[in-house]
Amino acid sequence: MKMHDDELDIDDGLVRRLLRAQFPQWAGLPLKPVGAGTAHVMMRLGDDLVVRLPRQATSTDVELEQRWLPVLAPRLPLPVPVPVGFGAAPEDYPARWSVQSWLDGDHDFTDLRSCALQLASFLTALRQVSPAGAPDGYRGGRPTGWDDAVRRGLRDLDVPGGAAFWERSWDVPGWAGPKVWTHGDLLPTNLLASGGRLAAVLDFGCAGAGDPACDLMPAWTLFDDASRPVFRSAADVDDATWERGRAWAFAFGISAWHYYAGRNPPFAELGRRTVNHVLTS
Repeated sequence: MKMHDDELDIDDGLVRRLLRAQFPQWAGLPLKPVGAGTAHVMMRLGDDLVVRLPRQATSTDVELEQRWLPVLAPRLPLPVPVPVGFGAAPEDYPARWSVQSWLDGDHDFTDLRSCALQLASFLTALRQVSPAGAPDGYRGGRPTGWDDAVRRGLRDLDVPGGAAFWERSWDVPGWAGPKVWTHGDLLPTNLLASGGRLAAVLDFGCAGAGDPACDLMPAWTLFDDASRPVFRSAADVDDATWERGRAWAFAFGISAWHYYAGRNPPFAELGRRTVNHVLTS
């Protein structure tokens, strides 16, 4: 499934050619498409590896992960992917690509209270890593920076109360503290569960330094009315940061609902549910 107008052509044949040319030691392993990421095509390679290929030539996510995952991983309380190969961009695929460790898990988050505590602990550890030299996070600024995308969604979708909420979010005080590390994309699709509990955190392509509010999005993308207060208490954030996190969840939700409606319906549905949770919780 192609999700962007400028999306690259990626298939098994391309991946096999890339592996044979650059990582022949893995070229004979079984290859299987997995997931439906909006920014990358993922193909499981054998039992222990995964190939990660940007859907767009302009992506720099792979470079960021190659540079920073080895720095972050030892300091985090949950497993994250480990880069083991950094692919060059040949003529027939104009983007850097990577081979990473495969992490087992599912998306069956049945013990949401435990997940809330685990994710809050993960964020506490992430914020304690020095951001020296880190790039600005993809969502490291104010959520109002997404105003154009949000207003397109408000124009085309039926969102009672959405415009009023978005206008109020502009009045929330901004982040006054120093920049800290943020993951920036803590959606359910980028989290893995095992036995109902959180087992791993994936996709650091949006990571960087900035306002930690964006990493509160799981309060509305994943958690429910019972687990949301557990997450808020354990994350230990002030009221303004919580409200900026709510605005970030709204901005993500309405943008995903609007943009992916005909491109990735399950992801668009996640956006719609997120908007509903933001406006009713």
